[in-house]
Amino acid sequence: MTTTTSHTPEHVPEPGGPADGAAAARPVRLIHTESTTEIPVHLLFRDDPGPAAVRLRPAVVTRRPGAGRRDGPGAGAGAAREWRPAVPRIDPDLVERPARVLPGAAGLLAGACGAAGCLATSWWAGVLPPAANEALGLVARTGTGGPGPAQWAAYAAAGALGLFGFGGLARGRTGRAWVLGLFGRYRGTVRRTGLLWVNPLLLRRRVDVRLRHWRGEPMQAADRGGVALRVAVLVVWRVRDTARATLAVEDHEAYLRACVEAALLRVPMAAPGAGRETTEAAQDALTRLVAADTAPVGVEVFAVRPVRVEYAPEVAAAMHRRRIAALDAQHRASVLGSVVDSVEDTVTRLTTRGLVELDDYERKVLVKDLTVAFCAGRAEPGP
Repeated sequence: MTTTTSHTPEHVPEPGGPADGAAAARPVRLIHTESTTEIPVHLLFRDDPGPAAVRLRPAVVTRRPGAGRRDGPGAGAGAAREWRPAVPRIDPDLVERPARVLPGAAGLLAGACGAAGCLATSWWAGVLPPAANEALGLVARTGTGGPGPAQWAAYAAAGALGLFGFGGLARGRTGRAWVLGLFGRYRGTVRRTGLLWVNPLLLRRRVDVRLRHWRGEPMQAADRGGVALRVAVLVVWRVRDTARATLAVEDHEAYLRACVEAALLRVPMAAPGAGRETTEAAQDALTRLVAADTAPVGVEVFAVRPVRVEYAPEVAAAMHRRRIAALDAQHRASVLGSVVDSVEDTVTRLTTRGLVELDDYERKVLVKDLTVAFCAGRAEPGP
């Protein structure tokens, strides 16, 4: 047995055509692919359950190893932990290594040999003036007709030796280093002091490796309550790996300043007038963050110390009034506590020594009068 359901196209009256009541009452056809289909009746009233539910495997969100890490005081299971981005990875081959240099005596010797070679070639070519020959004790050569190809080759060799010898002389200073490169490739670092000979074809970059410090301008920060602060910090640091400090970043000093500014926005600072423990905790947190951010670029940070903490100009007036109100309330509480102690001590002495006998009403009146008297006495300005 089957039943037939008919989905016939419905009539839409033409605009301006004759009005048909039955046709006008029908809604406009929305599905243009309607058709007539036969549906078996037993399928309409069957009690069979619907299609079985498809079991889906639980989705597990994973992260790449090294893409990030979670740490902090709440690092336990189920605890809300702060997400920290992974430390940038630097080329592992870019590590400081000593460059090949020679003592300065080798450069002096090579330069002297080059100068002597040029002088000997000039005598060989017969171009030295008579006075020079007499001064050097040489016998003048004449009639050679000027330097020939052999003399020019000797000139070139001796000149190149002299230029390489004298041109590579350098003076190494304590606390300074040279980063050497050739055609964009790192060739080593020179940390030696004294007179040295360095290949003159190498590009030299001088780097200060001494213990340094700088005090930055006031930067934005916030306390634990989110109140805007201005903090000036003192950073003690030095360049540990000259290769990474000069080649891994464009300017390691600017990078250090940016890391300090970013750390100030991540660490809640101690408000002005806070305790020593709170200030030291903020200092330790700042030092750890900045040291971790600058270590990949060869900069070693020893301390990041806040030296001046003040409220931002937009909240300074409000926080000043709030602090004054807190101090006033604290003073009032201390005065009231001392008055209550004095009244209690007075009433206790009077009753224990038997000077007066008071019932509850009289005791209340005495306490009231003593409280008013002590408060008035403390409120009067001193002479």
